[in-house]
Amino acid sequence: MGHYISRRSLSEQDTLPQGRISFNEEAPPHYSSWRVDRGAAADVQANGTIGEVRVGMEVKAGGQETECQGSRQEGRRPSIYSSVDAVPHLEFYSNATATGRVRRNRPSLETLRKAFEVISISMMYLHVWLCGVQDGDLSSNKGDSGTGHLPHVLDQGEEQDSAVEKTRQPVRFGWVTGVMIRCMLNIWGVILFLRLSWITSQAGVILTWVIILMSVLVTSVTSLSVSAISTNGRVSSGGAYFMISRTLGPEMGGPIGVVFSFANALGCALNTVGFAETVRDLLIYNAVMVDDINDVRIIGTITVTLLLLISLAGMEWESKAQIIFFLVLMVTFTNYFVGTVIPATPEKQAMGFFNYRAEIFVENLFPDWRGSQGDFFQMFAIFFPSAIGILAGANISGDLKDPETAIPKGTLFAIFWTTLSYILISVTVGACVVRDASGNLNDSLPFNFSEPCDGLGCKLGWNFTKCKQSQSCSFGLANSIQVLSLVSGFGLLITAGVFAASLSSALAFLVSAPKVFQCLCRDNIYPYIDFFAKGYGKNNEPLRAYILTYFIALAFILIAQLNVIAPLISNFFLCSYALINFSCFHASITNSPGWRPSFKYYSRWTALFGAVISVVLMFLLTWWAALITFGIIFFLLGYVTYRKPKVNWGSSVQAGTYNMALSYSVSLSSVEDHVKNFRPQCLVLTGPPNLRPALVDFVGSFTKNISLMICGDILMGDSQSVMSNDKLVKWLNIRKVRSFYTPFKADSLQEGARHLMQASGLGKLKPNTLVLGFKSNWKECSPYGLEDYVNTIYDAFDSNYGVCILRMMDGLDITEELQCEDNENTTNIKNDEIRTVFQNKQGKKTIDVYWISDDGGLTLLVPYLLTRRKRWRKSKVRVFVIGEQQTMENERKEMVALLQRFRLDVHDVIVMIDTERPPFSKNKVSVLTECAYVCVCVCVCVRACISSLPVPQSDCPSSLYMAWLDTLSCGLHCPVLLIRGNQQNVLTFYCQ
Repeated sequence: MGHYISRRSLSEQDTLPQGRISFNEEAPPHYSSWRVDRGAAADVQANGTIGEVRVGMEVKAGGQETECQGSRQEGRRPSIYSSVDAVPHLEFYSNATATGRVRRNRPSLETLRKAFEVISISMMYLHVWLCGVQDGDLSSNKGDSGTGHLPHVLDQGEEQDSAVEKTRQPVRFGWVTGVMIRCMLNIWGVILFLRLSWITSQAGVILTWVIILMSVLVTSVTSLSVSAISTNGRVSSGGAYFMISRTLGPEMGGPIGVVFSFANALGCALNTVGFAETVRDLLIYNAVMVDDINDVRIIGTITVTLLLLISLAGMEWESKAQIIFFLVLMVTFTNYFVGTVIPATPEKQAMGFFNYRAEIFVENLFPDWRGSQGDFFQMFAIFFPSAIGILAGANISGDLKDPETAIPKGTLFAIFWTTLSYILISVTVGACVVRDASGNLNDSLPFNFSEPCDGLGCKLGWNFTKCKQSQSCSFGLANSIQVLSLVSGFGLLITAGVFAASLSSALAFLVSAPKVFQCLCRDNIYPYIDFFAKGYGKNNEPLRAYILTYFIALAFILIAQLNVIAPLISNFFLCSYALINFSCFHASITNSPGWRPSFKYYSRWTALFGAVISVVLMFLLTWWAALITFGIIFFLLGYVTYRKPKVNWGSSVQAGTYNMALSYSVSLSSVEDHVKNFRPQCLVLTGPPNLRPALVDFVGSFTKNISLMICGDILMGDSQSVMSNDKLVKWLNIRKVRSFYTPFKADSLQEGARHLMQASGLGKLKPNTLVLGFKSNWKECSPYGLEDYVNTIYDAFDSNYGVCILRMMDGLDITEELQCEDNENTTNIKNDEIRTVFQNKQGKKTIDVYWISDDGGLTLLVPYLLTRRKRWRKSKVRVFVIGEQQTMENERKEMVALLQRFRLDVHDVIVMIDTERPPFSKNKVSVLTECAYVCVCVCVCVRACISSLPVPQSDCPSSLYMAWLDTLSCGLHCPVLLIRGNQQNVLTFYCQ
């Protein structure tokens, strides 16, 4: 194997490529080596790009040996294939590296191909440096260790590492404190202590279990979907919004981010109102401040303000407060279950508590609906908010140590323990407490009683018949919301549990809503909300979003009715769960190679079931709230779809679009072509599309949403495109032109066009019409250039392509205009704002079609497609045909009949009868060019002129053919399009 040695001198190089230099006497041997005079040896390693060069060498100067170890050397090991090639490393795949470190890239193919050249250049500089070391020229660059440094090369790794160590790291939580405890506290809300016993009295123990299990079914399926999505890549802050938006794209992620943030703010209001109700009920002797409703408002306002101050203190303080609340709840539950076995006192019996009794359990098994809210779905709507806390851990995913592991484990464990607690509490309270009790000790029955007594209380020694018949009972499952305090061993601990549950849930919601909204604001999907994206402190706390959430929660706290707020929250969260499950389902069915969740215990069908059942429950619970929720979703969806934010997250929608396009393309390949479905699929030789906007706009006028359009850019010789491919595609999108851009390198226009005609397209989506601009400088160009242009047209005819040539009076190429505006750099000109005549409304002018030769109907089809556009809709089409004086009227009638059978809306048909007249002698042109004379006379006031393109014979000289085309189209002030189909029918009047 020979070695390539660069012949470029050192003077041709600018500076030594920047990179890290390490001296290592144990550096491994490589394919190329270079020995320095006087025993100095050097091995050069290049890692990453040309600008990142590592050198392993041993230097002996003055009898002293110097060594320097480069940091992170294990991540920079070369491959065994090449000294430049790199082994796999995490940093090559990460979007961003640690704070303060520059991201490293693997070597490009160009670097690998020119590896020997890079090594030879590096060795030349190394030789110069070694000579300087021996001559003492670089002594000023030596430190205390005697280690020298190459000029212009700074080893910044150590400085960056020390800077990272000095940087104060943000607080991160594990799966227990960050997810499981947080979710359990969010699930154990006010519904558990204030409404579960009442729901049990209404629905009975059996249906209460059904309600609990239905809620758990929805949340469990959703948690499986959340686990799958969160383990399919690194999850940042933003919770449900982040997962949905990165899976389904910004169109669905944006609306759900707004709704989910709003739902969390409502959750804060719900739990704060529950806390305020408990405090109000503790005010003894009817010591109200104003009245029952306003007392809740006052207490709720004070409470949410205190919670806001805790949140503003930071996540560390908020986490400590959550742990305290969790411990209080554990003591509360212990107190409750112990209280169920402590013998009931007469006071408690009067209030309906009798310890475990089989007859009470049997009585409470079945429902007893009461009041306006006495039905199953109303009970479900009130209970469901107690199960919505499963996303509390995911909402702070940016503050977790390992979100991919913490979210699945913590969420599923939280669902299990909270479900168990709900079932146990509903069973125990249903087995210990009757539905109705008076609380009056005088209602106890003596051993021998003769009073009328009805109900279960009679068997237990109490007569609650009177209060039950008058509906004045104040105690029991159906009448009191403080049943758990009655059952517990020490009632004040239940009150402490209510405080802990409500405050912890309210605090969790108050923290979750700003985190989600901050992520939404940073993505800049909606305008005017980036003000709330700013973060403060080491944890990047969204203080501004905290204030916004505070005011939203405060507005709903002023409602002060728990049963009114709960159904609203249920709809918003059910909508969120539906989209999360649909995200998982959609990502699964697209079969994208990027969908590789490490959590395997999920199914696409369970995710679909979760999405469907969530939507069904939304309408069964509160149909009007469901309609409002979906109305908001569709409005926000429509806005994002219209605005088209400039983000690309590799969503499953993109994967699904690819699958559909691939499937339809393959299916279309097996279908035979039919004349009814013919579409002019155009290969347009535009060069860089931004330099010929008129040509692009005109073809886009009759191909948009109808047929295929490919802008071909033939790069001849060593020429490069004036803009990158991505920028040219962006330019097409800005002008709303639906087209593909395909560059192709070739030695000539004819060669490039021939290859593009053969290779462009996919299956049936292949061009069948070649469109190019008229060569205005054909008289001044070289004979080779003229032959190249005309031969391209010949090749199109030989390839059975239709040909269209567009000519405008001012030409199509605007390169010179752009150069006049900026002679230095034409690529930076934003010419996407340059308007052409084809972007304006064409008004009521006419399109003249000279159907001189029958080419199969393409000459008529193109103007028809133009008139279907809004800009051309008012234009009228006139058709000119060639005829004779004697049969002019008959020929006109025949043409009108043919056009009517084609169902083409033609304003007028004109027969030209003087085509046999000899041409003017002074013009010296052929007889066929007389049509151009007629065209000049008629097309002065038209918007466009379309004429049949003559097909040259194989022996026709190029200059003669160009003179022919020039004569047909010169002197016209309107755009002229010369068309020739491939002589096959593209129009038919048959229905099959």
